[in-house]
Amino acid sequence: MKWNLRWVAARRDIWRPTDLLAAFREVGFTPSLSKVAALWGATPVTIRLDDLDRICQALQCTVADLLEAEPVAGQQGEQDGTRAAAAGETLAGAPERPRPVPRTEGPRRRRPPN
Repeated sequence: MKWNLRWVAARRDIWRPTDLLAAFREVGFTPSLSKVAALWGATPVTIRLDDLDRICQALQCTVADLLEAEPVAGQQGEQDGTRAAAAGETLAGAPERPRPVPRTEGPRRRRPPN
C-alpha cells in the first residue's frame, strides 16, 4: 500500500506535522505530536480504522485518497511457487525438501511424564 498523507495534506495547504495536528484538533481528534510525526514521516504498519476515519474527516478526503494499492514486486512468482510446493511438486532448480525418515531401529521413545 502507498501512504499518501503528505500529498493529501498538501492539497489543504498543510506542510508540517504541527499544522496537521491543528487540523486534527479542529475535528476533535487529539493524537500526540509524536504519533502525527510518525504518520507524516513514514507509512504506518498498522492504523486503527477510527483514526483513519478521523484523519479523512480532518483532511476532507476519502480512504482511497490516503491509501493507494500498488503491486508487490515478485508477488506472482511467489504465489505460483507456493501453489507448486503445496501440491508436492518441486520447482526447477530448487532443492528438494528433506523428508522425515521412519525410525526402524533402536528402542522406542517413552512418553514424557505428566
